[in-house]
Order: sequence, then structure tokens, then C-alpha cells
Amino acid sequence: MLYESSLLPASPRVIFHPATNSFKTDSLNYGPLVGSHGLTLFIVLIVPDSYPGVPARIDRSTMVDIITVMRKKTKVIALLITLILLSLHLTGCARGLSERIQRNIRLHIEAAGEPPIIKIDEEPIYSSIVLPRFYEQRSYLPAWSSDSGFSLQIASLIRAISGAGGQCFMADDYHLKKITAIMLEINKDYARRKTFNAAMLAELDLVLTDAFLVYSAHLLEGRINPETKCPEWNAQCEEADLAAVLQNALTSGTIESTINDLLPKEPNYFLLCRKRHEYLEIMNKGGWPAIPIGPDLKKGDYDARVPAIRERLTVVGDQPRKKIKDMNLFDGDLEQAVRQFQRRHGLFPDGTIDARTLAAMNVPVEERLRQIEVNMERWRWCQRDFGDRYILINIANFELDTYEQDTLVLTMRAIVGKPYRSTPVFSGKMTYLVLNPYWYVPKKIAVEDILPKVKNNKEYLTQNNYKVLQGWGNNEREIDPATISWASLNEIFFPYRLRQDPGPANALGHIKFMFPNEYDVYIHDTPARALFSKESRDFSSGCIRIEKPIELAEYVLNDSIRWARKEILQAIKDNKVRTVGLSMPIPVHVLYWTAWVADNGLLNFRNDIYDRDEDVYLALSQPPCVQPPQK
Repeated sequence: MLYESSLLPASPRVIFHPATNSFKTDSLNYGPLVGSHGLTLFIVLIVPDSYPGVPARIDRSTMVDIITVMRKKTKVIALLITLILLSLHLTGCARGLSERIQRNIRLHIEAAGEPPIIKIDEEPIYSSIVLPRFYEQRSYLPAWSSDSGFSLQIASLIRAISGAGGQCFMADDYHLKKITAIMLEINKDYARRKTFNAAMLAELDLVLTDAFLVYSAHLLEGRINPETKCPEWNAQCEEADLAAVLQNALTSGTIESTINDLLPKEPNYFLLCRKRHEYLEIMNKGGWPAIPIGPDLKKGDYDARVPAIRERLTVVGDQPRKKIKDMNLFDGDLEQAVRQFQRRHGLFPDGTIDARTLAAMNVPVEERLRQIEVNMERWRWCQRDFGDRYILINIANFELDTYEQDTLVLTMRAIVGKPYRSTPVFSGKMTYLVLNPYWYVPKKIAVEDILPKVKNNKEYLTQNNYKVLQGWGNNEREIDPATISWASLNEIFFPYRLRQDPGPANALGHIKFMFPNEYDVYIHDTPARALFSKESRDFSSGCIRIEKPIELAEYVLNDSIRWARKEILQAIKDNKVRTVGLSMPIPVHVLYWTAWVADNGLLNFRNDIYDRDEDVYLALSQPPCVQPPQK
């Protein structure tokens, strides 16, 4: 088998023979490059795993000067990059080259202005804060070449950014085309003048450095800065001094592995990458069939739509492909496949094709791909270490899970904030819980929710065990609701505080779990138990209500002697307010994922209840911004 290069203007062909691990050029000679200066050509092949016969690197002395993309049929399977190393005959022509490059780099940076704006031709340098600092710390010396020639770390960087597509990025956003063009121009210029152009080498150095810094920042902290594009996301991103990271990688010769180490460590990120690849293949094969609208379908029904439903479920692996005697019969196997599909999409797994299930089936593959890519970006926004023991709340899944060493220990349903009182995304540390808590009603809820009820029913506060308070601390006093002119109060004028005392009607139930934060959000019990049977559970004012408060209390207290289940229930029965500290703080991560891979390996999707996915996807589609994260 031969792999033949596509031609660039004035470039010779290179034909590679995998069987013999060799390559040759056609008879074209390319000016004075042919055998005249002892250059060594390093050809770096970047190939997918499905072509194991093609080695990752071949070193050969040759006479070609190309930068080309190799193709098999219509797919790019390899990127040939020529790195010219001045390994012989350098005396006289390369001595002092680094100093000339150094001066040109300094001129670019010092001419950038404030705030710095650096361009190579019309190509912007995005890391305009970190890049100048990197070069200042090394006295503007070039990072990717020296008097001895080019660094082989260029090849490592090219391999890394050529794989950007696997992270939902565009390699050309990291200057791949520009790097290629500059290197080709450097080669041509050398062929004419037999000396290297320091200005071109300085431009190449700047572009390579920017490619590393920007790609690394995007892998480490996300392509989008959530603080500017997604203000509702307040979870702490990972940070690093990328100038120092780059310097260490250059010194140790570990550019590619350093970049890979910046990826999220969570296995779910890599599982999403794999599922994205599978869904890309589904899309390239035409996606899945749309199922016509019609009456609900269940086991035992005959319908002309059943074959399309079978195909829809088979394409994504919910049902194995097999021969069916009666394609129009909704049989037991199809019912089980429908149940699995429903579980993966957060629907009641009753095996019936109702309107909600049909709507989920008819979401096109392109939209599901966008969901996967958006949630891969959200993983990049997360800190890399969640802790050995932690609590995770996925808002979009209405669920709370506890983990130890990344193993699921306890799971329960949760109720989260309404769209107009959304639960924020953040991380905190649970330090204590309160049994039989008071509920000090936030003013917003007091004036928007409770005040209208009091105006319609003067006994509402008494019936629901509320007290009216005024003043703070030692000056706090209780006010008789009957003495207040409720009709004169409104959202602007409300000089009171409301407190609901412990008891069966208390909105916080019998337990609240505290992880102090700026949003006054906490986890708590609730007397409204029926809401946990709902499919969508966005009913709260921002706090997280949970289905199994006693079980969570047992878990976080982790003390079988003083606070076993029996002791917790007895303390609740006493109906006295009691604060109990945790022996060790437990990290709590409140996050928002609409696509993830579950522990059973199945890809899950959820409705975007807060309408956040589209904004993230649109931002991901834009070119990088100048001055990405400044760490």
C-alpha cells in the first residue's frame, strides 16, 4: 500500500511505503537544497490508531522541502511536517542566530502597546498577557530554536494541536496553518539565501509559543471563560502558571505529555470523548430516522412506526440488531429497549412510547453532539480533584450522589431551583448539620411568596407556625401579626423578618445540611414528599431538597456510636434545635450537566432546564479571544 502526498505548489511528491518503512521522492530537484548543506529531514507522521502499520516517526536523510497533508482516499490520515535541523556545516552561517531572533522577538513584544496587541501578519497572538511574561523571564531568547537549529519539541507541539479535534477544538485556532506557512517560507528563503531569516524565525517562535499557551489554557480551564460567558457557573476552575509550565516542558523535552497532563482527570471526560466519536460516526452515516407523531405505543401494539423505533434504538445501542419476525409488533424486547432509552433520558421507564419519549427520540444526532461538546467544556471548567470523599449534585439530573474514591456510595432524588430562581453552580465544604432547624425566610421569598398569602388569609402565618420578628440580636422582638397593617406592605417596604419554627410543616423538614457559601444555598429535608415522584423536579427557590435526609445524615456524620440512625431519629422526635458538627469537612460540588456517561457505561442526556447549553455552544463556535485566562 502506498500513501501519496497531496501537492503544494512547487513541492515534490513524497511516497511512503509502510511495508518497508521507507519513502522516496520523485525526480524533482528543489534548488540548492539538494544535498548541498547536510540538512537532516525529520518527518513526523500523525496517524489514527486504526493505521498501526504507519510508524509515528521516521528519520531519514533526504533532499525534499515539503510541508504536506497525506491522504488515503478522501480522509486525512497523516500530517507530514518537515523540521530542518542545522546539524552540519553551521559554522559561519548560524553563529549568533539566536541573538538576532532574540532582538526580533523583543521588538514584537515592546511594540505591542498597552494593552498589548501582537499580530504576525494578520494572525493575532491570543495570549497577549502570558506570552510577553514568558519571554521577559527568559530575556526574550527564542524558545523553539537555537544556533544549533530547530527544537524537536516543535514536532511534539504539532502532534498535540493536530489532535485538538478530539477535544472539540479546531487545530487552526492554534495557528496550525500559520505555523505550516511560516516553516515553508523559511525553507524557501533558506534555499535562496543559504542563511536563515531571523525575523521569520522570531515570528515562528511567537506563534509556536502562543499555540502552546492558548491550547494549554483551553484544556486546563476551558475554551470559554465561564466568568464572562456563563456567570451562573461559579465552580472553581483549575489554574496554573502556564509560562512556567511551558518553560519546564521545553527544558525537560516533554511538550506533548505536558499538554496531555492538562486534560481533566475525571474518567467521565474521556468517556464523553469516546461517545462523541461514536455519535460523529452515526451522524456521518446519516443519523437516525425521525419517527412520525401518532398515538402512544406500548407492548402488544401493531403500528407502522415500530420499525423506525427499532432502528432508532438499535443505532445508539439500546437494542441489539437482530432478525425480527413481525417488524410492526411492539414486542417485549422492544419494551425493554424503550425502558433503557427512557432511563438514559431521565424519563419514567414505563416502556411506553408517549409524547415525551417520542420527542426525545426525535432530537437529531447533531443536537446530541452539541450537548456532548458543551458538557465536555463544562468538565474543563471543573477543578481536577473533587476529593476522596465528596457529595455531587447534578442540577439537571435532579439527583444527589455521594462518592468515596470515585465509587458511588449513596444516591437519592433531589429538588432544585425553579428556572427563575435557579440553583447556582459552585463548590463548598459541608461542616455541620442542624436537626429540627428554624427557617429564617429570605426577604425575596417573604415578599414575593408569603406576603400575598397573608394578605388573602390573615391566619396564614399562625396556621403554618411562622413568627414575625423585628430587630437583631439582643434587640430582636416578636411582633403580633394581628397588629400589622399587611395591606400597606410591599416588596420595597417590608420592615420585618419571618421565621418558621421547627415542626412537621417546616419548609426545611427535620434536617438541614450546611456548607457555608455566598448564595445561602444548603441541602435540606422537606415536608413536600410527593414532589419527589415527579419526573422534572425544579420546584425550589434555589436550595436543594433531598429524598433521603436521614440516610445522608448517617453518611456525613459517619459515627455509628453517637449518631447511628436510632439516635438521629430520637433527636428529631425531641423537636429541639440541635447543631451537630462533622468530624471532617466534606466537599460538596453543585454542578450542571446535561450529558454524561453513567457508571454502567450508558450515555445519558437531560433536558436543559435553565436554557444554558445554547449559549455555551455558540461561544465554543467563536474564534479564541485575545488574552485568555492570565495564569
